Amino acid sequence: MSGQSMPCNPQEIGALFLFEKLTPEQLGRLCGEGRVERFEPGPVYIEGEPATCFYVMLEGTVVLYRRVGGDDVEVTRTSQRGVYAGSMQAYLGDRVRQVYNNSMRVTEPTRFFVLPADTFADIMQEWFPMAVHLLEGLFFGSKSTQRAIGQRERLLALGSLSAGLTHELNNPAAAAVRATATLRERVGKMRHKLAIIAQGSYSPEVMANLIDIQERTAERVAKAQALSPLEASDREDALSDWLDDQGIPDGWRIAPTFVQAGLDVDWLDQVAAAVDEEILPSAIGWLNYTVETELLMDEINDSTTRISHLVDAAKQYSQLDRAPFQNADVHELLDSTLLMLSGKIGKRIEVVKEYDRALPRIPAYPAELNQVWTNLIANAVSAINSAGGEGTLTVRTAPDHDRLLVEFRDTGVGIPAEDRGRIFDPFFTTKPVGEGTGLGLDISWRIVVNKHHGSIQVESEPGDTRFQVLLPLTSAEEEPA
Repeated sequence: MSGQSMPCNPQEIGALFLFEKLTPEQLGRLCGEGRVERFEPGPVYIEGEPATCFYVMLEGTVVLYRRVGGDDVEVTRTSQRGVYAGSMQAYLGDRVRQVYNNSMRVTEPTRFFVLPADTFADIMQEWFPMAVHLLEGLFFGSKSTQRAIGQRERLLALGSLSAGLTHELNNPAAAAVRATATLRERVGKMRHKLAIIAQGSYSPEVMANLIDIQERTAERVAKAQALSPLEASDREDALSDWLDDQGIPDGWRIAPTFVQAGLDVDWLDQVAAAVDEEILPSAIGWLNYTVETELLMDEINDSTTRISHLVDAAKQYSQLDRAPFQNADVHELLDSTLLMLSGKIGKRIEVVKEYDRALPRIPAYPAELNQVWTNLIANAVSAINSAGGEGTLTVRTAPDHDRLLVEFRDTGVGIPAEDRGRIFDPFFTTKPVGEGTGLGLDISWRIVVNKHHGSIQVESEPGDTRFQVLLPLTSAEEEPA
Protein backbone atom coordinates (compact mmCIF):
# COMPACT_ATOMS: atom_id res chain seq x y z
CA MET A 1 0.00 0.00 0.00
CA SER A 2 1.22 3.53 -0.55
CA GLY A 3 0.20 6.78 1.04
CA GLN A 4 0.43 10.45 0.17
CA SER A 5 4.06 11.67 0.02
CA MET A 6 4.90 14.66 2.22
CA PRO A 7 8.07 16.65 3.01
CA CYS A 8 10.51 15.07 5.48
CA ASN A 9 11.69 17.33 8.31
CA PRO A 10 14.98 16.18 9.94
CA GLN A 11 14.09 17.98 13.16
CA GLU A 12 10.74 16.16 13.39
CA ILE A 13 12.21 12.69 12.97
CA GLY A 14 15.14 13.62 15.24
CA ALA A 15 12.66 14.20 18.06
CA LEU A 16 11.59 10.54 17.95
CA PHE A 17 13.14 8.27 20.62
CA LEU A 18 14.46 5.97 17.90
CA PHE A 19 16.57 8.70 16.24
CA GLU A 20 17.28 11.16 19.07
CA LYS A 21 20.98 10.25 19.33
CA LEU A 22 21.74 10.69 15.62
CA THR A 23 23.84 13.54 14.23
CA PRO A 24 22.38 16.20 11.89
CA GLU A 25 24.24 14.52 9.00
CA GLN A 26 22.67 11.17 9.82
CA LEU A 27 19.20 12.71 10.11
CA GLY A 28 19.77 14.43 6.79
CA ARG A 29 20.63 11.12 5.17
CA LEU A 30 17.51 9.54 6.62
CA CYS A 31 15.33 12.26 5.17
CA GLY A 32 17.22 12.10 1.88
CA GLU A 33 16.87 8.36 1.42
CA GLY A 34 13.59 7.89 3.24
CA ARG A 35 10.25 9.65 2.96
CA VAL A 36 7.19 10.74 4.93
CA GLU A 37 3.84 9.30 3.87
CA ARG A 38 0.32 10.01 5.06
CA PHE A 39 -2.15 7.09 5.11
CA GLU A 40 -5.92 7.34 5.30
CA PRO A 41 -7.76 4.84 7.56
CA GLY A 42 -7.23 1.35 6.22
CA PRO A 43 -4.43 -1.16 5.60
CA VAL A 44 -0.77 -0.15 5.35
CA TYR A 45 0.69 -3.62 4.71
CA ILE A 46 -0.52 -7.23 4.89
CA GLU A 47 0.99 -10.15 6.78
CA GLY A 48 2.98 -12.50 4.56
CA GLU A 49 3.74 -9.96 1.83
CA PRO A 50 7.40 -9.16 1.03
CA ALA A 51 8.73 -6.77 3.68
CA THR A 52 9.88 -3.77 1.61
CA CYS A 53 9.70 -0.92 4.14
CA PHE A 54 10.46 0.05 7.74
CA TYR A 55 7.72 2.27 9.23
CA VAL A 56 8.05 4.74 12.14
CA MET A 57 4.84 6.51 13.18
CA LEU A 58 4.97 10.31 13.44
CA GLU A 59 1.35 10.88 14.44
CA GLY A 60 -1.96 8.98 14.35
CA THR A 61 -3.07 5.53 15.53
CA VAL A 62 -1.87 2.13 14.35
CA VAL A 63 -3.28 -1.34 14.92
CA LEU A 64 -1.25 -4.53 14.39
CA TYR A 65 -2.98 -7.83 13.57
CA ARG A 66 -1.96 -11.47 13.27
CA ARG A 67 -3.81 -13.95 11.08
CA VAL A 68 -5.28 -16.76 13.20
CA GLY A 69 -7.29 -19.26 11.20
CA GLY A 70 -9.48 -17.20 8.91
CA ASP A 71 -9.54 -14.18 11.22
CA ASP A 72 -7.30 -11.20 11.91
CA VAL A 73 -6.67 -10.97 15.64
CA GLU A 74 -5.65 -7.59 17.05
CA VAL A 75 -2.25 -7.71 18.73
CA THR A 76 -1.42 -4.06 19.46
CA ARG A 77 -3.19 -0.70 19.22
CA THR A 78 -1.24 2.48 19.99
CA SER A 79 -0.96 6.21 19.34
CA GLN A 80 2.56 6.58 20.77
CA ARG A 81 4.84 8.61 18.52
CA GLY A 82 7.92 6.74 17.36
CA VAL A 83 6.54 3.21 17.42
CA TYR A 84 7.89 1.17 14.54
CA ALA A 85 7.02 -1.92 12.50
CA GLY A 86 7.63 -3.52 9.14
CA SER A 87 10.96 -4.84 7.85
CA MET A 88 12.70 -4.81 11.25
CA GLN A 89 14.96 -7.75 10.32
CA ALA A 90 16.14 -6.43 6.96
CA TYR A 91 19.76 -6.33 8.24
CA LEU A 92 19.69 -10.18 8.32
CA GLY A 93 19.35 -10.24 4.54
CA ASP A 94 18.54 -13.45 2.69
CA ARG A 95 19.30 -15.59 5.73
CA VAL A 96 15.76 -14.91 6.90
CA ARG A 97 12.60 -14.89 4.82
CA GLN A 98 11.85 -11.17 4.52
CA VAL A 99 8.08 -10.92 4.85
CA TYR A 100 5.81 -8.89 7.09
CA ASN A 101 5.11 -10.89 10.27
CA ASN A 102 1.85 -9.05 10.92
CA SER A 103 -0.65 -6.74 9.27
CA MET A 104 -0.82 -3.02 10.03
CA ARG A 105 -3.82 -0.73 9.70
CA VAL A 106 -4.45 2.85 10.69
CA THR A 107 -7.73 4.00 12.21
CA GLU A 108 -7.30 7.71 11.47
CA PRO A 109 -5.16 9.77 9.09
CA THR A 110 -1.64 8.77 10.12
CA ARG A 111 1.84 9.92 9.06
CA PHE A 112 4.86 7.62 8.93
CA PHE A 113 8.53 8.06 8.28
CA VAL A 114 9.16 5.29 5.74
CA LEU A 115 12.58 3.82 5.01
CA PRO A 116 13.10 1.25 2.23
CA ALA A 117 14.21 -2.11 3.61
CA ASP A 118 17.49 -2.16 1.65
CA THR A 119 18.38 1.32 2.88
CA PHE A 120 17.50 0.40 6.45
CA ALA A 121 19.79 -2.66 6.21
CA ASP A 122 22.70 -0.60 4.76
CA ILE A 123 22.37 2.10 7.42
CA MET A 124 22.25 -0.45 10.25
CA GLN A 125 25.38 -2.22 9.03
CA GLU A 126 27.24 1.05 8.40
CA TRP A 127 26.28 3.01 11.51
CA PHE A 128 25.88 0.21 14.06
CA PRO A 129 28.07 -2.74 12.95
CA MET A 130 28.62 -4.03 16.49
CA ALA A 131 24.89 -3.83 17.26
CA VAL A 132 24.13 -5.72 14.04
CA HIS A 133 26.52 -8.52 15.05
CA LEU A 134 24.96 -8.68 18.50
CA LEU A 135 21.43 -8.76 17.05
CA GLU A 136 22.41 -11.44 14.54
CA GLY A 137 23.90 -13.52 17.33
CA LEU A 138 20.82 -13.04 19.46
CA PHE A 139 18.45 -13.92 16.62
CA PHE A 140 20.22 -17.00 15.28
CA GLY A 141 21.45 -18.06 18.72
CA SER A 142 17.94 -18.05 20.13
CA LYS A 143 16.71 -19.95 17.09
CA SER A 144 19.44 -22.56 17.55
CA THR A 145 18.83 -22.79 21.30
CA GLN A 146 15.11 -23.07 20.78
CA ARG A 147 15.59 -25.81 18.19
CA ALA A 148 18.03 -27.73 20.42
CA ILE A 149 15.82 -27.49 23.49
CA GLY A 150 12.80 -28.34 21.35
CA GLN A 151 14.55 -31.51 20.21
CA ARG A 152 15.50 -32.24 23.82
CA GLU A 153 11.89 -31.76 24.92
CA ARG A 154 10.72 -34.12 22.19
CA LEU A 155 13.27 -36.69 23.35
CA LEU A 156 12.12 -36.32 26.96
CA ALA A 157 8.52 -36.71 25.85
CA LEU A 158 9.49 -39.74 23.76
CA GLY A 159 11.32 -41.24 26.74
CA SER A 160 8.30 -40.70 28.97
CA LEU A 161 6.00 -42.21 26.37
CA SER A 162 8.35 -45.15 25.81
CA ALA A 163 8.48 -45.83 29.55
CA GLY A 164 4.70 -45.65 29.76
CA LEU A 165 4.24 -47.87 26.72
CA THR A 166 6.76 -50.41 28.04
CA HIS A 167 4.90 -50.50 31.35
CA GLU A 168 1.55 -50.92 29.61
CA LEU A 169 2.91 -53.67 27.35
CA ASN A 170 4.62 -55.48 30.21
CA ASN A 171 1.40 -56.15 32.12
CA PRO A 172 -0.49 -58.07 29.39
CA ALA A 173 2.72 -59.72 28.16
CA ALA A 174 3.51 -61.03 31.66
CA ALA A 175 -0.11 -62.15 32.07
CA ALA A 176 0.06 -64.06 28.79
CA VAL A 177 3.30 -65.77 29.84
CA ARG A 178 1.85 -66.79 33.22
CA ALA A 179 -1.38 -68.01 31.65
CA THR A 180 0.50 -70.04 29.04
CA ALA A 181 2.60 -71.79 31.71
CA THR A 182 -0.51 -72.55 33.79
CA LEU A 183 -2.37 -73.74 30.70
CA ARG A 184 0.40 -76.22 29.89
CA GLU A 185 0.10 -77.64 33.41
CA ARG A 186 -3.72 -77.87 33.26
CA VAL A 187 -3.70 -79.63 29.87
CA GLY A 188 -1.26 -82.18 31.25
CA LYS A 189 -3.53 -82.88 34.24
CA MET A 190 -6.57 -83.06 31.95
CA ARG A 191 -4.80 -85.74 29.85
CA HIS A 192 -4.04 -87.65 33.04
CA LYS A 193 -7.66 -87.39 34.21
CA LEU A 194 -8.89 -88.54 30.81
CA ALA A 195 -6.60 -91.55 31.02
CA ILE A 196 -8.10 -92.49 34.40
CA ILE A 197 -11.63 -92.23 33.01
CA ALA A 198 -10.69 -94.21 29.90
CA GLN A 199 -9.31 -97.06 32.05
CA GLY A 200 -12.77 -97.69 33.50
CA SER A 201 -15.29 -100.02 31.87
CA TYR A 202 -17.60 -97.28 30.61
CA SER A 203 -19.97 -97.71 27.72
CA PRO A 204 -19.59 -95.60 24.59
CA GLU A 205 -22.86 -93.86 25.53
CA VAL A 206 -21.44 -92.68 28.88
CA MET A 207 -18.24 -91.46 27.24
CA ALA A 208 -20.27 -89.69 24.55
CA ASN A 209 -22.36 -87.97 27.25
CA LEU A 210 -19.22 -86.92 29.06
CA ILE A 211 -17.69 -85.45 25.89
CA ASP A 212 -20.99 -83.68 25.11
CA ILE A 213 -21.07 -82.16 28.62
CA GLN A 214 -17.47 -81.01 28.18
CA GLU A 215 -18.32 -79.27 24.88
CA ARG A 216 -21.41 -77.58 26.35
CA THR A 217 -19.41 -76.53 29.42
CA ALA A 218 -16.83 -74.86 27.17
CA GLU A 219 -19.66 -73.03 25.40
CA ARG A 220 -21.02 -71.76 28.73
CA VAL A 221 -17.58 -70.40 29.64
CA ALA A 222 -17.56 -68.30 26.46
CA LYS A 223 -21.02 -66.90 27.27
CA ALA A 224 -20.52 -66.39 31.02
CA GLN A 225 -21.75 -63.04 32.33
CA ALA A 226 -20.07 -61.02 35.04
CA LEU A 227 -21.70 -61.26 38.46
CA SER A 228 -21.71 -58.76 41.29
CA PRO A 229 -19.49 -59.68 44.24
CA LEU A 230 -22.57 -60.59 46.31
CA GLU A 231 -24.07 -62.76 43.56
CA ALA A 232 -20.74 -64.52 43.00
CA SER A 233 -20.35 -65.19 46.73
CA ASP A 234 -23.86 -66.66 47.02
CA ARG A 235 -23.32 -68.91 43.99
CA GLU A 236 -19.92 -70.08 45.30
CA ASP A 237 -21.54 -71.09 48.60
CA ALA A 238 -24.28 -73.02 46.78
CA LEU A 239 -21.80 -74.82 44.50
CA SER A 240 -19.47 -75.60 47.39
CA ASP A 241 -22.36 -77.14 49.36
CA TRP A 242 -23.42 -79.23 46.32
CA LEU A 243 -19.88 -80.53 45.79
CA ASP A 244 -19.54 -81.39 49.47
CA ASP A 245 -22.87 -83.24 49.39
CA GLN A 246 -21.61 -85.31 46.45
CA GLY A 247 -18.40 -86.13 48.29
CA ILE A 248 -16.23 -84.17 45.88
CA PRO A 249 -12.94 -83.28 47.65
CA ASP A 250 -11.76 -79.65 47.77
CA GLY A 251 -15.14 -78.33 46.62
CA TRP A 252 -14.30 -74.90 48.03
CA ARG A 253 -11.36 -74.70 45.56
CA ILE A 254 -13.42 -75.75 42.56
CA ALA A 255 -16.51 -73.60 43.25
CA PRO A 256 -14.95 -70.17 42.40
CA THR A 257 -13.71 -71.48 39.04
CA PHE A 258 -17.14 -72.88 38.15
CA VAL A 259 -18.81 -69.61 39.15
CA GLN A 260 -16.40 -67.63 36.97
CA ALA A 261 -17.35 -69.94 34.09
CA GLY A 262 -21.07 -69.31 34.56
CA LEU A 263 -21.90 -72.78 35.96
CA ASP A 264 -24.55 -73.26 38.64
CA VAL A 265 -26.17 -76.05 40.68
CA ASP A 266 -28.66 -76.87 37.90
CA TRP A 267 -25.77 -77.48 35.51
CA LEU A 268 -24.00 -79.76 37.96
CA ASP A 269 -27.27 -81.70 38.45
CA GLN A 270 -27.25 -82.37 34.70
CA VAL A 271 -23.67 -83.62 34.96
CA ALA A 272 -24.55 -85.93 37.88
CA ALA A 273 -27.51 -87.32 35.92
CA ALA A 274 -25.37 -88.04 32.88
CA VAL A 275 -22.63 -90.09 34.56
CA ASP A 276 -22.46 -92.91 37.06
CA GLU A 277 -22.00 -92.01 40.69
CA GLU A 278 -18.59 -93.69 40.98
CA ILE A 279 -17.04 -91.61 38.20
CA LEU A 280 -18.70 -88.31 39.21
CA PRO A 281 -15.62 -87.04 41.13
CA SER A 282 -13.37 -87.76 38.14
CA ALA A 283 -15.90 -86.16 35.77
CA ILE A 284 -16.11 -83.06 37.92
CA GLY A 285 -12.32 -82.85 38.07
CA TRP A 286 -12.12 -83.28 34.32
CA LEU A 287 -14.68 -80.50 33.77
CA ASN A 288 -12.76 -78.32 36.22
CA TYR A 289 -9.65 -78.65 34.06
CA THR A 290 -11.79 -77.94 30.99
CA VAL A 291 -13.12 -74.75 32.56
CA GLU A 292 -9.64 -73.67 33.69
CA THR A 293 -8.15 -74.18 30.23
CA GLU A 294 -10.97 -72.17 28.65
CA LEU A 295 -10.51 -69.35 31.17
CA LEU A 296 -6.75 -69.39 30.63
CA MET A 297 -7.19 -69.23 26.86
CA ASP A 298 -9.56 -66.27 27.35
CA GLU A 299 -6.90 -64.60 29.48
CA ILE A 300 -4.24 -65.19 26.81
CA ASN A 301 -6.60 -63.85 24.16
CA ASP A 302 -7.38 -60.73 26.23
CA SER A 303 -3.67 -60.13 26.91
CA THR A 304 -2.57 -60.48 23.30
CA THR A 305 -5.50 -58.34 22.15
CA ARG A 306 -4.41 -55.68 24.64
CA ILE A 307 -0.87 -55.82 23.26
CA SER A 308 -2.21 -55.48 19.72
CA HIS A 309 -4.29 -52.46 20.71
CA LEU A 310 -1.28 -50.82 22.36
CA VAL A 311 0.84 -51.37 19.26
CA ASP A 312 -1.95 -49.94 17.09
CA ALA A 313 -2.20 -46.94 19.42
CA ALA A 314 1.56 -46.41 19.19
CA LYS A 315 1.38 -46.48 15.39
CA GLN A 316 -1.62 -44.12 15.46
CA TYR A 317 0.20 -41.77 17.82
CA SER A 318 3.44 -41.69 15.83
CA GLN A 319 1.60 -41.76 12.46
CA LEU A 320 4.20 -44.20 11.11
CA ASP A 321 3.64 -45.25 7.47
CA ARG A 322 1.04 -42.51 7.01
CA ALA A 323 1.05 -39.34 4.94
CA PRO A 324 2.14 -36.25 6.94
CA PHE A 325 -0.95 -34.33 5.78
CA GLN A 326 -4.30 -36.12 5.63
CA ASN A 327 -7.94 -35.99 6.63
CA ALA A 328 -7.87 -37.10 10.24
CA ASP A 329 -10.37 -38.07 12.93
CA VAL A 330 -9.40 -36.02 15.99
CA HIS A 331 -11.06 -38.58 18.27
CA GLU A 332 -8.70 -41.31 17.05
CA LEU A 333 -5.76 -38.99 17.68
CA LEU A 334 -7.00 -38.05 21.15
CA ASP A 335 -7.66 -41.68 22.13
CA SER A 336 -4.22 -42.83 20.99
CA THR A 337 -2.54 -40.00 22.91
CA LEU A 338 -4.53 -40.70 26.08
CA LEU A 339 -3.64 -44.38 25.83
CA MET A 340 0.04 -43.59 25.30
CA LEU A 341 -0.01 -41.27 28.33
CA SER A 342 -2.10 -43.53 30.56
CA GLY A 343 0.94 -44.43 32.64
CA LYS A 344 1.75 -40.75 33.20
CA ILE A 345 -1.88 -39.89 33.97
CA GLY A 346 -2.12 -42.62 36.60
CA LYS A 347 -5.12 -44.06 38.41
CA ARG A 348 -5.79 -41.07 40.69
CA ILE A 349 -6.82 -38.83 37.80
CA GLU A 350 -10.20 -39.54 36.23
CA VAL A 351 -10.32 -39.03 32.45
CA VAL A 352 -13.71 -37.97 31.10
CA LYS A 353 -14.35 -37.96 27.34
CA GLU A 354 -17.10 -35.69 26.02
CA TYR A 355 -16.80 -36.34 22.29
CA ASP A 356 -19.16 -35.14 19.59
CA ARG A 357 -18.81 -38.14 17.30
CA ALA A 358 -20.80 -36.37 14.56
CA LEU A 359 -17.85 -34.06 13.86
CA PRO A 360 -16.24 -34.62 10.45
CA ARG A 361 -12.64 -35.55 9.74
CA ILE A 362 -10.45 -32.50 9.25
CA PRO A 363 -7.39 -31.79 7.06
CA ALA A 364 -4.42 -31.86 9.42
CA TYR A 365 -0.91 -33.00 10.27
CA PRO A 366 -1.92 -35.78 12.72
CA ALA A 367 1.52 -36.51 14.17
CA GLU A 368 1.97 -32.85 15.06
CA LEU A 369 -1.53 -32.57 16.55
CA ASN A 370 -0.67 -35.57 18.72
CA GLN A 371 2.30 -33.54 19.97
CA VAL A 372 -0.09 -30.72 20.88
CA TRP A 373 -2.39 -33.12 22.76
CA THR A 374 0.66 -34.57 24.55
CA ASN A 375 1.81 -31.15 25.76
CA LEU A 376 -1.65 -30.06 26.92
CA ILE A 377 -2.39 -33.35 28.70
CA ALA A 378 1.03 -33.34 30.38
CA ASN A 379 0.44 -29.79 31.63
CA ALA A 380 -3.00 -30.76 32.94
CA VAL A 381 -1.57 -33.77 34.78
CA SER A 382 1.16 -31.58 36.28
CA ALA A 383 -1.43 -29.02 37.44
CA ILE A 384 -3.58 -31.74 39.06
CA ASN A 385 -0.53 -33.28 40.76
CA SER A 386 0.36 -29.84 42.13
CA ALA A 387 -3.15 -29.66 43.61
CA GLY A 388 -2.80 -32.93 45.49
CA GLY A 389 -2.68 -35.58 42.78
CA GLU A 390 -6.39 -36.34 42.53
CA GLY A 391 -8.70 -34.69 40.03
CA THR A 392 -10.43 -34.87 36.69
CA LEU A 393 -9.18 -34.31 33.16
CA THR A 394 -12.03 -33.70 30.71
CA VAL A 395 -11.40 -33.86 26.98
CA ARG A 396 -14.24 -32.34 24.96
CA THR A 397 -14.88 -31.90 21.24
CA ALA A 398 -17.60 -29.74 19.73
CA PRO A 399 -18.39 -27.72 16.61
CA ASP A 400 -17.64 -23.99 16.73
CA HIS A 401 -19.04 -22.31 13.61
CA ASP A 402 -16.65 -23.28 10.79
CA ARG A 403 -14.10 -24.75 13.18
CA LEU A 404 -13.69 -27.77 15.43
CA LEU A 405 -13.10 -27.26 19.15
CA VAL A 406 -10.89 -29.54 21.23
CA GLU A 407 -10.93 -28.56 24.90
CA PHE A 408 -8.77 -29.89 27.73
CA ARG A 409 -10.18 -29.05 31.15
CA ASP A 410 -8.44 -29.90 34.40
CA THR A 411 -9.21 -29.40 38.09
CA GLY A 412 -5.63 -28.43 38.95
CA VAL A 413 -4.09 -25.40 40.62
CA GLY A 414 -4.81 -23.03 37.73
CA ILE A 415 -2.59 -20.44 36.02
CA PRO A 416 -2.00 -17.10 37.81
CA ALA A 417 -3.49 -14.12 35.98
CA GLU A 418 -0.07 -12.47 35.62
CA ASP A 419 1.27 -15.54 33.77
CA ARG A 420 -1.57 -16.18 31.34
CA GLY A 421 -0.32 -13.66 28.80
CA ARG A 422 3.14 -15.25 28.74
CA ILE A 423 2.51 -18.99 28.78
CA PHE A 424 2.87 -19.31 25.00
CA ASP A 425 6.18 -17.40 24.99
CA PRO A 426 9.32 -19.45 24.26
CA PHE A 427 11.22 -20.58 27.38
CA PHE A 428 8.58 -19.28 29.80
CA THR A 429 7.61 -21.91 32.36
CA THR A 430 5.98 -21.97 35.78
CA LYS A 431 7.47 -25.37 36.62
CA PRO A 432 10.46 -25.76 38.96
CA VAL A 433 13.95 -25.65 37.50
CA GLY A 434 14.72 -28.86 35.63
CA GLU A 435 11.09 -29.88 35.17
CA GLY A 436 10.09 -27.71 32.22
CA THR A 437 11.80 -26.15 29.22
CA GLY A 438 9.12 -23.56 28.52
CA LEU A 439 8.77 -24.75 24.92
CA GLY A 440 5.79 -27.14 25.13
CA LEU A 441 3.13 -24.47 24.72
CA ASP A 442 5.25 -22.46 22.28
CA ILE A 443 5.58 -25.55 20.06
CA SER A 444 1.86 -26.23 20.45
CA TRP A 445 1.01 -22.66 19.49
CA ARG A 446 3.16 -22.80 16.36
CA ILE A 447 1.69 -26.16 15.30
CA VAL A 448 -1.91 -24.99 15.78
CA VAL A 449 -1.58 -21.41 14.48
CA ASN A 450 1.16 -21.57 11.86
CA LYS A 451 0.68 -25.10 10.55
CA HIS A 452 -3.09 -25.49 10.86
CA HIS A 453 -4.28 -21.86 10.71
CA GLY A 454 -6.19 -22.43 13.94
CA SER A 455 -6.08 -20.82 17.36
CA ILE A 456 -5.27 -21.85 20.91
CA GLN A 457 -6.38 -20.02 24.03
CA VAL A 458 -6.68 -20.55 27.75
CA GLU A 459 -9.17 -19.74 30.50
CA SER A 460 -8.10 -20.47 34.04
CA GLU A 461 -8.99 -20.21 37.68
CA PRO A 462 -8.09 -22.56 40.53
CA GLY A 463 -9.89 -25.85 39.96
CA ASP A 464 -10.94 -25.04 36.40
CA THR A 465 -8.37 -24.53 33.65
CA ARG A 466 -9.40 -24.92 30.00
CA PHE A 467 -7.10 -24.99 27.01
CA GLN A 468 -9.15 -24.61 23.85
CA VAL A 469 -7.80 -25.55 20.42
CA LEU A 470 -9.84 -24.42 17.42
CA LEU A 471 -9.04 -26.04 14.08
CA PRO A 472 -10.54 -25.15 10.68
CA LEU A 473 -12.78 -27.71 9.03
CA THR A 474 -11.50 -26.87 5.56
CA SER A 475 -8.08 -27.37 4.04
CA ALA A 476 -5.37 -24.74 4.28
CA GLU A 477 -1.96 -24.57 2.67
CA GLU A 478 1.03 -25.34 4.83
CA GLU A 479 2.96 -22.44 6.33
CA PRO A 480 6.33 -22.69 8.02
CA ALA A 481 6.18 -23.52 11.72
